[in-house]
Amino acid sequence: MTESAKFDYDLAVIGTGPGGEGAAMQGNKQDLRVLAIERYVKIGGGCTHWGTIPSKALRYAIFQMTEANANPMFRQAGIKVHLTFPQLRQSARNVIEKQVDMRRGFYERNQVPVVHGQARFVDEHTLEIDEPNGCQQRVTARGFVIACGSRPYRPPGVDFNHPRVFDSDTILDLGFTPHSITIYGAGVVGCEYTSMFRNLQCKVNLINTRSRLLEFLDDEITDALSYHMRERGVLIRHNEECERVEPLADGVVLHLKSGKQLKTDILLWANGRTGNSDNLGLETIGIEPNSRGQIEVNAEFQTKHPHIYAVGDIIGWPSLASAAYVQGRYVSTHFMTGRGDTALVRDIPTGIYTSPEISSLGKTERELTEAKIPYEIGHAQFKSLARAQITGRTTGMLKILFHRETLEILGIHCFGAQAAEIIHIGQAIMSQTGTANSLLYFINTTFNYPTMAEAYRVAALNGYNRLF
Repeated sequence: MTESAKFDYDLAVIGTGPGGEGAAMQGNKQDLRVLAIERYVKIGGGCTHWGTIPSKALRYAIFQMTEANANPMFRQAGIKVHLTFPQLRQSARNVIEKQVDMRRGFYERNQVPVVHGQARFVDEHTLEIDEPNGCQQRVTARGFVIACGSRPYRPPGVDFNHPRVFDSDTILDLGFTPHSITIYGAGVVGCEYTSMFRNLQCKVNLINTRSRLLEFLDDEITDALSYHMRERGVLIRHNEECERVEPLADGVVLHLKSGKQLKTDILLWANGRTGNSDNLGLETIGIEPNSRGQIEVNAEFQTKHPHIYAVGDIIGWPSLASAAYVQGRYVSTHFMTGRGDTALVRDIPTGIYTSPEISSLGKTERELTEAKIPYEIGHAQFKSLARAQITGRTTGMLKILFHRETLEILGIHCFGAQAAEIIHIGQAIMSQTGTANSLLYFINTTFNYPTMAEAYRVAALNGYNRLF
């Protein structure tokens, strides 16, 4: 009997979000017998139902309304759009259903069975699954991928059952448009919702427990975001910590340790996330998550047991849907062959959907300075681009960091409309082998005119001219 024949499946994947989907589909392509397990009634994970998809669909609905109201042609015609938060949220529901149908089709076409229920390790090769109908089954597998995602961190002492206190999951069910909001936590989620609510003309207090917004980004980009938010009326408070939350009938008072008291219609708590590692029976196999429920893995995404992998939000940084998907693909290949394509998981662009967007890839100025790497900077201000002038989206810039001697591109940072799309042009060039002189590609390439892509040529020339 072969080793594979001893088990019901070759690979059992716990979770059907981006990480689980990537692992299951890649495993299937490699002729592994794959089982997917999902505790929720529908597949797709938090990304589809509570996170990326609904929040970005809501953001786009808000953007459409604000663009219409800012359009001079519509204003002259007396057209003004007033939609409530629940009405704007409705547009996301259609997108979610389409995503669920599409992803369910992936599993069906690839003949990957999906079992709904709570999975729990019995031993290093056995799972017990509690199904919604009360039935229980046990399955064995040669390997496992834990891709259970995360949920908003809820500190003790904050009453999340109060109708005016929300986290990033429950805020999507807000039943009215508030006049004011305090957002506690200035990470990616906090900054994205700050932009959304400010675009709804809400008064926004953004409370940051650190000294800068989004410290992992290039300083110039975070400075631009901070300036733009303040220019639009957002009140940002750095280096503050919560002392207590006081819910009232007509609002919420956030008491800060500095003595400040901020009263607004609602509070959005967006300070961190917790990995969904509880109820998995990890203690029975000697895996101990950290205080935030995250599982420690090595460079190959293996836990202390080499045949048990973990990917996505449950392992922490970078906590991106795109990263989770490629991590899932990577581990299935590694499980099958003993190796994986490290480039697949090394250079992951960030996409932050504030208004305007932010996207970044590679090194920051701070990192290059600390490493004593001789670099130069090329800028393209969007206000100088014809396409940006035509569309009226002139806020923003593209920034290229490159090696002064080899002209190798070391980092790309973009702030402005369509930043998350624009970054991929630079990503394609950075990913090529033999990247010396890669800056010259942008100087010697003809870009359509007028386009936002032209920013690469402008930034490359701007930086190249600094060398002489």
